[in-house]
Amino acid sequence: MRKIPNNGNLKMAYPLGLFVCLFIYVAYIKWHWASATQAFFSITEAAAGARRGQQAHSPTGTAGHGHEVFYGIMFDAGSTGTRIHIFQFAQQPRETPTLTHETFRALKPGLSAYADDVEKSTQGIQELLDVAKQEIPFDFWKVTPLVLKATAGLRLLPGEKAQKLLQKVEEVFKASPFLVREDCVSIMNGTDEGVSAWITVNFLTGSLKAPGRSSVGMLDLGGGSTQITFLPSLQGTLQTSPASYITLLQMFNRTYQLYSYSYLGLGLMSARLALLGGVEGQPATDGKELVSPCLPPGFRGEWEHAEVTYRISGEKAAANPHELCASRVSEILRGKVHRTEEVKHMDFYAFSYYYDLAAQVGLIDAERGGSLVVGDFEIAAKYVCRTMETHTQTNPFVCMDLTYVSLLLQEFGFPGNKVLKLTRKIDDIETSWALGAIFHYMDSLSRPKGPANE
Repeated sequence: MRKIPNNGNLKMAYPLGLFVCLFIYVAYIKWHWASATQAFFSITEAAAGARRGQQAHSPTGTAGHGHEVFYGIMFDAGSTGTRIHIFQFAQQPRETPTLTHETFRALKPGLSAYADDVEKSTQGIQELLDVAKQEIPFDFWKVTPLVLKATAGLRLLPGEKAQKLLQKVEEVFKASPFLVREDCVSIMNGTDEGVSAWITVNFLTGSLKAPGRSSVGMLDLGGGSTQITFLPSLQGTLQTSPASYITLLQMFNRTYQLYSYSYLGLGLMSARLALLGGVEGQPATDGKELVSPCLPPGFRGEWEHAEVTYRISGEKAAANPHELCASRVSEILRGKVHRTEEVKHMDFYAFSYYYDLAAQVGLIDAERGGSLVVGDFEIAAKYVCRTMETHTQTNPFVCMDLTYVSLLLQEFGFPGNKVLKLTRKIDDIETSWALGAIFHYMDSLSRPKGPANE
């Protein structure tokens, strides 16, 4: 016989089942709402973070105090090494930019050392580009200008070798994530080098920010060339100087008429070779020894310049070695340097080998720099040349270098009592031409193209 179900139990089961289903549904709704709410807040938090990052790092955004932040990368391909300068700027609307940070790295040797094997040049360039990637936020990469300017080292190379090196660097640049234009890699002419250094020092001293403030002149002594640049205040300087010594500079909506010239072959290393009787880029005939009265008597050794090794030696001891050395220096400088009267009355900063040489013989502090008068180089030269046998091992060139620098400054028209300021940094920023060059480059990008700007 089939058992008949108990209807009373069924009546109790229906409400219980309905309650259980309702409980499960409510629990599900609460869990889903909590998950959705958490997800919503996670998304909005991420979006807010992105907006904050955009404000802090985006090239089109502004930083916390309403100023725009941007970057620039300048490679300085010099005769003795390749250096990268990574600059961070901030700019208030309608104001001159402010440099807020600089990162600097250097590698040796210079690009010209790879003239016969250009593939080897890429490793060092890539290594320095990696530094830029670490220093510059990712959001800025595609709008940060990347530029390389080569100086005297490449200017002294045969044209075909120099072009192959530059083409290889350009290939590496174009494969990078930074802003690369057609003119991103070039050999800098000497005048541009001097003008760029002038921009640097006058920007750092505040002259470019305050138009009424007196500017300062700039002296730079590199390995292959030397530059002098200043802003003349006398009409006579502009009228009596050769046309090639006067150049127009457009910066920050102003035009400057500068006296600027670069003397290729009168850099310190090239001057050494000339004083030894050598020829740039060529080994000595039959490997003969190059002899100079500016080297210590009895000294014999080897010296490498522009990938050529020379055998060098000093002459026999003389009663007045400085006089003999000065006579030789005067011969190689004769008729090569233009002199202006106005330099006597302007403030000048001197950089590079001027600084290094003065620090080496104790005329300035090696770390902080300092001021000296032009005559100090001559006094030091006379003393060192008289005692140069004691410098044979440490630096056999010190008599030659001091005598050369002393007479070069005199040829420029500086009197012995003229004060020069020697420094590597102003406000903790390197005083190289690189800052001025990237400033000028970025300023040219912002200017409308026209006949004056082509």
